[in-house]
Amino acid sequence: MGKAIKTIFLCNYLHYEEIRREIHEGLNTVEHWNSVNNYIFYGKNSEIRSNSLEDQEVSALSLQLLQNCLVYINTLMVQEVLFDNNQYLLKKMTPEDFRGLTPLFYNHVNPYGIFKLNMDQRIPIKLKVS
Repeated sequence: MGKAIKTIFLCNYLHYEEIRREIHEGLNTVEHWNSVNNYIFYGKNSEIRSNSLEDQEVSALSLQLLQNCLVYINTLMVQEVLFDNNQYLLKKMTPEDFRGLTPLFYNHVNPYGIFKLNMDQRIPIKLKVS
């Protein structure tokens, strides 16, 4: 039964372009997410090398926290750009533009630098409430 299901899927995959496009887009998203993870989790070649379950858990949770922070800040930055100037850019966007929006960019991140944190001051991102 499993081989028949695989054969049907392959036939549909080869016949319908929209299925191929959807799978390709999903694979691109996963590959992009993996490249982001490799960049922000750069220590020890982005590998968890400890045999200790506790160390593995701390590493995995640290990566998850970094991912969440990156996506959150990037989302706020994209919103600030799109909603600036009376939503001019937002009105010009096409459905293809919206499909291309992603919070998975990291060229503004410096993982090797020294960071001075001031926990009494917020990041200067404007929040507009409608």
